[in-house]
Amino acid sequence: MVRSSRGDASPGMWRREAGTVVLRVPPFPEQAVAPFAIIAGLQVPRVPTEWAPHAHPRHELVWVRGGTLTSRVADRVFTVSEGHGLWMPAGVVHGGRATAGAQFYEAFFAPDRAPLAFASAFAVAQPTAIAMTPLLESLLTHLSRTDLDAAARARAESVVFDVLQPAEHQFALQLPGDPRIDAIAEALLDDPADHRSLAEWARCLQVSDRTITRAFRQATGLSFAQWRQVLRVHRALTLLAEGLDVTTVSETLGYAQPSTFIASFRRVMGTTPGAFLDAADGTPAPDEGVRNPVSPVQNS
Repeated sequence: MVRSSRGDASPGMWRREAGTVVLRVPPFPEQAVAPFAIIAGLQVPRVPTEWAPHAHPRHELVWVRGGTLTSRVADRVFTVSEGHGLWMPAGVVHGGRATAGAQFYEAFFAPDRAPLAFASAFAVAQPTAIAMTPLLESLLTHLSRTDLDAAARARAESVVFDVLQPAEHQFALQLPGDPRIDAIAEALLDDPADHRSLAEWARCLQVSDRTITRAFRQATGLSFAQWRQVLRVHRALTLLAEGLDVTTVSETLGYAQPSTFIASFRRVMGTTPGAFLDAADGTPAPDEGVRNPVSPVQNS
């Protein structure tokens, strides 16, 4: 099933771009790929593409080049940008959205064919951020070939199981999932530049600002201001990957000046927007020590 959206909002996700195509994922062709432990492939959506909530009988690893992928899993939104991937355990219901023109890679892993040590490491049934090293990407690209003999495939698969490791930090935005403040989360997902203060939201929702503060702390571990900052930085990852410059991204997200946005990005990600993109491209930043691009808080 395919339908087109004209920019309507999707609960718990960023506002859809005009012309987004929404797809329903067909049943996984298990019989056709049964002999293989890992099946890899590539697609390049010509337009913004969204996949309706679904689950797979195999573990899935997705990563992108030239764009970003956003995935919604329960009350978390994962943002996958260049240099990183997302491991989705078998059976976990998730939806996803890729920006137009992004090279969208995916690999499926048979749960019953993974080595015992690997299966134990990924036994926890929750999405996990993966560092997509050049070696791992090359191996999975190699496994997408259809002319590999059984021995060559087995050798490549064994190395994948050795080098695929969880990233040190995760790229997830925890949504409140609390009816007292869900309206705030949905409004900011729809428009991250929404500048309404805690007091203004309290008046709008007819609750006290203390109620909102406690609700955000209980649901996300962050204050309202911290959570909004993390949300804006997650959105910035997509905008930067689309080629927007720092000034434009800053204005789009509601910052008064680019320096404020850069400081906010550094606070959440541990590096500047430029250095983060250079690291994703494999280009060292000459004037900055680039740390692992992560948030010091639990939410990113």
